[in-house]
Amino acid sequence: MEASADAPLPGRPVMVQSAVVITPALPRPPVLLGLAGILPQAALLLVTLVLPLWRWAAVAAGCFYAAIILSFLGGMWWMLGLLTGRRDWGIYLLAVVPSLIGWAALLPGLPGWSGPAPSLTVLGFCLLASPLIDRALNRDATLPADWLRLRRAMSTGLGLTTLGLAFA
Repeated sequence: MEASADAPLPGRPVMVQSAVVITPALPRPPVLLGLAGILPQAALLLVTLVLPLWRWAAVAAGCFYAAIILSFLGGMWWMLGLLTGRRDWGIYLLAVVPSLIGWAALLPGLPGWSGPAPSLTVLGFCLLASPLIDRALNRDATLPADWLRLRRAMSTGLGLTTLGLAFA
């Protein structure tokens, strides 16, 4: 009987962090730092709730943070294309889209525009959807199941806190 890709290796303990099962196959630093990446957005959401006078600054900072992280994801997809030897345009075009979305999301924060709060909605949904791209790209490169679970946890946490910030 063959083991499932999602099953932990026999004899190895399973760690549970943020309600996500992550086996020790992933190094501890990316797991902890990845999940800690949700904290800045959560702190900004808390600021909007506790210090209403700082709301605009917190929302603007959250918009910048979400745009940067989304752009970072595009960079990861670009590198995945390179590592898998892809020669077609598809993955590389897909990889530049997050940076363009992030840049466009920052424009409403310019003086005289509507402000960054509506952009947070777009960024939040893009972050929530990003694991779908990971899953599609997994057809070309077999990504570790633990990595895909961690990415889903990170994107869900950051996407939801970004949406929370948008509607706070």
